[in-house]
Formats: sequence, structure tokens, C-alpha cells
Amino acid sequence: MAVYTNITESELSAFLATYDLGALRSFAGIAQGVENSNFRVETERGRYILTLYERRVRTDDLPFFLGLMRHLAAFGFPSPRPEQDRAGRMLNRLNGKPAAIVSFLAGASDPAPGAEKCRAAGEGLAKLHAAAADFPLRRANTLGKASWRPLFEAHRAACGEFTADLEGLILEDLDALDAAWPAHLPDGVIHADLFPDNVFFDGDRFAAAIDFYFACHDVLAYDLAVCLNAWCHSPDGALKVELARAMIEGYEHGRPLTPEERKALPILARGAAMRFFLTRLADWGATPEGALVKPHNPMDYAARLAFHREAAGDLAAYGLTP
Repeated sequence: MAVYTNITESELSAFLATYDLGALRSFAGIAQGVENSNFRVETERGRYILTLYERRVRTDDLPFFLGLMRHLAAFGFPSPRPEQDRAGRMLNRLNGKPAAIVSFLAGASDPAPGAEKCRAAGEGLAKLHAAAADFPLRRANTLGKASWRPLFEAHRAACGEFTADLEGLILEDLDALDAAWPAHLPDGVIHADLFPDNVFFDGDRFAAAIDFYFACHDVLAYDLAVCLNAWCHSPDGALKVELARAMIEGYEHGRPLTPEERKALPILARGAAMRFFLTRLADWGATPEGALVKPHNPMDYAARLAFHREAAGDLAAYGLTP
């Protein structure tokens, strides 16, 4: 989440007038994240989150994202529910941008989750996969493996801003991913961006998942690999095995991994680290001046890639048994 496009009180009031959500009481921008412009909104009838879609989000993808959230909410999974205007539309325009307003969810994220929250997040991810299993729409993962080498080629010159050997190491990783990427693993709808700031807790209990704007159809275990990278590494890039083991156990409480998925998890984790390294590299010099957002340092994920490179697929290094 972030703010790239500002709005005024009169613009927001006119937007809300097409909904049955009551008159505007207050609103404020949300600074976290890097993708869209987001605002907390309070009306006479409650609290909501307003999103103006920017940057990578394609308008053609929005029916998938919004439809998925309504599907999950109808299933009983705790995710934001897009509100419909009086004409039944979930998607409108505000200040020249596609915009939607969704229900506000209670709970709090934890920037430094321990083992119990990692376990709960794993359980929540398995429930998300189950809830989305019969969602009828499909969307390819536009930031999946096929995109990584072209994305690197477009931004490889930026590697020199960090370390002299970074470009060569990333090329080595891309070659290793091409050689070992698994095929024919169970797939379905995944979140693809379930970082700690996209999960809310009630104590140590999983309370909600938010920010579904990278959701897509891909390998289910890749979603778990994204979470291992996002939740279970120390600042120097090392994987905290006790956190990884807790997250995997939590996930398997709802959906046991197949032997093939367990064997593939290290290379999936290396791929997930590559995906976030590359998008952070692309964002590093591209944030608009004056935006209420701070880009993430790609070297955080370069450190994770170094761990995966050194681990070389050793299951024990990921808290797994063969």
C-alpha cells in the first residue's frame, strides 16, 4: 500500500455518493507498500479501505482480483469484501484512476513474527488455497518464472549501484532456476504476496489476509515459498529454521504437501527470492518524486538469494525432512 495519487474531500464525497455507505466522516492516506494508492475511509456506516490502482496493476486484471475477494469472503475466509455501488459495480474511477472500496478488517500485523504467528500464517495460507479452489476465473502469474530473465535484462545495469559481483551472481541464480525448476506440481489460485504486513492477527490467531493484487494461478507450494522468504529470514539473509518449520507445519495442518512439493520447496524458495529481488531492483530508481512511499532495498533479497545459493537444495536447511 502507498499513496501516489492524492484525492480531496470533495472528490471522495462525490465518489461515495454512488454507494450506500453513508456520508464521509474522515479519510487518511496509508503509507506502507509500493503498488497502489490507499486510504482509510470512515463514513456514517463504518470503516473501509479505498484503493486507486496504479503502476503494475492492469485494469483487465481487476475483475479477477475483486471477484476473488468477494468469492473468498462469501466462502467465509477473512479477506476484504469489495463493496458494490448502487448499479452493482465493484470497480469505478476516482481522480482519473480505477478505484474500488472494500470492507475494513480488524486485527494487527506483526513486522517481526515469531514461531506461533508463522504457524498461524501457514494455516491461514492453506485455508486461502482451499477457499479459492473453485474460483472460476483464471489469471496467469505475470511475475512468474518466465518474467524473471527479461526483467533482469531490463534492469541489470542497476546492479552496479550495489556490489561489483551482483550481476554475475544473479545470472548464476537464473541459470540454476532454469535448470531445476519443477514441473507438474499441484496448482491453483495463490496470493503470491502474503508478506507479514498483509496478514492480520488477533493475538497469535490468524485473523485476515489483505492485498490480493498479485493473486494469480500458479503452483500452490510456490505461495508457501514466498511466505518462507517473507517471514522466516534474519536480516543477514539466513533462514530461521524454527520459523520455517512452524510455517510448513501450519500449512500442512490444512493441506499436506506431496513428496514432490517437499523436494521442490528449496528451488521454489530460491525462485520466490529472485522474483522479489528483481521487482525491488526495478522499483529502486523508479519511485515518483513526492510519493508517500519508500522503495524496498533489493539487497534484502540478494541476501536471501545468497542463502538459497549456499543451501543448494538441502532440505534440512529449510526445516524439512526428506
